[in-house]
Amino acid sequence: MFVAVRLGDLLRLGLLALLVAALSRLGGKWAAQPATTTPGRTILRYVEGYGQGPPISARAAVLMEAETGTVLFAHREHERRGPASTTKIMTAILALERGDLRERVTIGRRPAWTEGSTIGLRQGQVLTLRQLLYGLMMESGNDAAIAIAEHLAGSVERFVQQMNLRAQQLGCWNTSFADPHGLSRTWEGHYTTALDLALLTRRALAIPEFARVVRSRVKTVEEGDLPAWRFANTNRLLWSFGGADGVKTGTTSEAGYCLVASANRDGFRLIAVVLDSADRWRDAAALLEYGYREFQPALLAVPGQPVGQAPVRWGMRRSVPVVPAGPVMAVVRRAEQGHLVAELQARPLLAPVRPGDAAGRLIVRQGGEEITSAEVRAALAVPRRTLWRMVAAALWTLWRLAAAEAPPVR
Repeated sequence: MFVAVRLGDLLRLGLLALLVAALSRLGGKWAAQPATTTPGRTILRYVEGYGQGPPISARAAVLMEAETGTVLFAHREHERRGPASTTKIMTAILALERGDLRERVTIGRRPAWTEGSTIGLRQGQVLTLRQLLYGLMMESGNDAAIAIAEHLAGSVERFVQQMNLRAQQLGCWNTSFADPHGLSRTWEGHYTTALDLALLTRRALAIPEFARVVRSRVKTVEEGDLPAWRFANTNRLLWSFGGADGVKTGTTSEAGYCLVASANRDGFRLIAVVLDSADRWRDAAALLEYGYREFQPALLAVPGQPVGQAPVRWGMRRSVPVVPAGPVMAVVRRAEQGHLVAELQARPLLAPVRPGDAAGRLIVRQGGEEITSAEVRAALAVPRRTLWRMVAAALWTLWRLAAAEAPPVR
C-alpha cells in the first residue's frame, strides 16, 4: 500500500512537471530579458552644512573623506588657483601607473638646470625611478619631476599632455597643467582647484607605493650598486599631527603657501587641501581635527554578507540571496548615524542565474535623501527549471520522505 501511494504521487508530479516545462518553453518567448547592468558610478556627496567649519586663513580649502569622496568642508573649492608643487601629486600618479620603479634613469641636461627646489641632480647620473619618486614627493625636487617626465614620455611637453588627459579621466575638469613640477604661473595655463587636488590625492593614496612614499619622514633609498640617496620630508604635519600620513607641500610667489595633507586614524582617512594660506600647518591641522571630531564612518554592508533576496523567474528556486559588490559605507555626523536607512532595490532575474550576476542596488538614505548606493549581485547559482530537473527534484523529495517514514531496522 505504501509503494502504491508513492507511485501515484510520482505520476501526478510527473504530469505536473510536463505541464510546467511546456509553459516554460512557451513563456520563454515572452519573458522579459535581463536588464543591462549599469556600470558603477562615484557620487561626490557634500554633507549638509559643509560650509561651516573651523576658521581658516586659506583662500580655498576642502576636507574630504578618502574612501567615499564625501566632502565634509569646502570653501571656494571650485576657484581656480595656482597649485605650486602640489602639482607633483599628478606627476607621481603617472610615474606609478605607467613606470617600473626599478627602471634606471640617466639624467639629461634639462633636469640638471632646473630652478627652485631640487635634489641636486647632475647630468649623466643614474638613479632608479623609485629614487626619483622619493626625491619628488619628500623633498619636492623640481629636477626629479623633469627627469621623470623625460623618462616616461620622451619629453616634458608630451608628459604634460598625459598629465592633463589623466586629470580629466579622474574628473578634474578645472585643472590644467603646464609643467610637471608647478613653477608655471597661473596665467600661463597652470591651475587647479582645491576640490580637484583632493580628487587627485584620493586616487594617489589608493596606490600603496604612493602612500608609503608620502608618509616617510626620513628615508634612505638604496638600489643595488647605485649610490644611496637620503631624503627628508618637507611636510611638518608628519611630526606634529596624530595620524598624519602625507601628502605634499607647495610654495610659489603666485600660488602662496599650499598644502595637501592626509591623516589616518583607525582606518578613517581624511584629506585636507589648503591653497594660498597664511598658516598652512594650522589650517590643515584644524580641518583634519574638525573632521575627526564631528564625523564618523558607518559601515552598512560588507561583500559576502547577504542583504536580501532577489526574485528568480523560471528557476529551480524562487529567489536568490544577494550580496553587495563592495563595502557600503557612509560618512555622517556623529549625532546622525542612527538616521541611516538601507533599502534593497532588487530586480527579477531570469534563470539560469550565475554567482555575480547583477541583481539591483542597495540604496542608503538619510532623511529620505539618497546619500550612497552600491550594486548587489547574486550569491548563488540558480539553474533554469526543466522537466528532468523537476523530476529529479521530485524523486529526491520522495526518497527523503520514504527514508523518514521507513520503520527502523531491529
